[in-house]
Amino acid sequence: MSDIRSEIKAGMGLITLDRPRALNALSLDMVRDLYAVLIDWRDNPAVEAVAIRGSNKEGPFGAFCAGGDIRFFHSAGIANDQALEDFFTEEYRLNHLIFTFPKPYIAFMDGIVMGGGMGISQGASIRIVTERSKLAMPETTIGLFPDVGGGYFLSRCTGASGEYLALTGQVMVGADAITLGLADNLADSAYIGTLWDDLTSDPTLSATERLQVLEERLEASTPVYHQPDWMDSAIDSCFAKPSVADILQALQEQNSPWADACIKTLRQRSPLMLHVVLEQIHRARHMTLADDLRMERDLVRHCFYTEHLGRSGVTSETIEGIRALAIDKDHSPKWNPETIETVETDMVAPFFVSPWASQQHPLADLD
Repeated sequence: MSDIRSEIKAGMGLITLDRPRALNALSLDMVRDLYAVLIDWRDNPAVEAVAIRGSNKEGPFGAFCAGGDIRFFHSAGIANDQALEDFFTEEYRLNHLIFTFPKPYIAFMDGIVMGGGMGISQGASIRIVTERSKLAMPETTIGLFPDVGGGYFLSRCTGASGEYLALTGQVMVGADAITLGLADNLADSAYIGTLWDDLTSDPTLSATERLQVLEERLEASTPVYHQPDWMDSAIDSCFAKPSVADILQALQEQNSPWADACIKTLRQRSPLMLHVVLEQIHRARHMTLADDLRMERDLVRHCFYTEHLGRSGVTSETIEGIRALAIDKDHSPKWNPETIETVETDMVAPFFVSPWASQQHPLADLD
């Protein structure tokens, strides 16, 4: 039975992620089903626009998508399972399809929206959040990096806030995401079901006209500006520094509760991946989406098969991070290297060397 429910109604292609016990975390089958549906609807004249939502154990909404299925990543990474390679190649293709989709695509980002959930929503024409939305790219927690186009969309946040979000994994509420340019409109969760139903309730209107009504309603309830609690004025001066060591030094010089909290957070993340992630954001700022996704495909291969460090499977940084968070749940990852200061340049640079010749790259045909 598919964890993706889809239907065409009154010119709208409607998608519901229906794996609530896993907070709609994406499996390989879900990625494939989503891609197949969107390819079909892209060329189907009966579909004028697409809307996507998640579900919780009680019904629609309440959770959007918690990301990729990290338990699968763990087992597949240890087993050297080809399905792991397939997952990332196909997920990134799906992300690119959504960003370049020729018809309006509306993401109802209610509840948890993290990692892969951001990947299937950031390319939307209209990104709707609620007061119970929780958005983040928390991958440094598990020894990974903000993928699914994270380099592309985080690097385009104002100032150095993208670096801050990528390195710390800071969780945003809905209004925060609007301020950062990672969402468009705020809706009350009590009425989000009505907004969804209204997309198909009046067949005398075209889908385009119904979308116009939706946007007008949303604009009336969306704040002009919201100052996130965590957005300190020193973010730009600290996180715009060229290296992780420089960021730490700048934070120490701040000598403030906010800076101390940042330092504590960074000290808990994978030191190796902090260096990789900062370089990723710096590079992605000057890349197209397709080039960023190709870079991220290279990076994720190196995360699970870190050949230049002689590490793979249980010895890889990512498998260890997932083990500590989701398998053993001891929340005590044994990072290697252990500290930010002991990460060397020659540990980081090979992450950005593609393991494939350009024409053999699994995402070579993205444009």
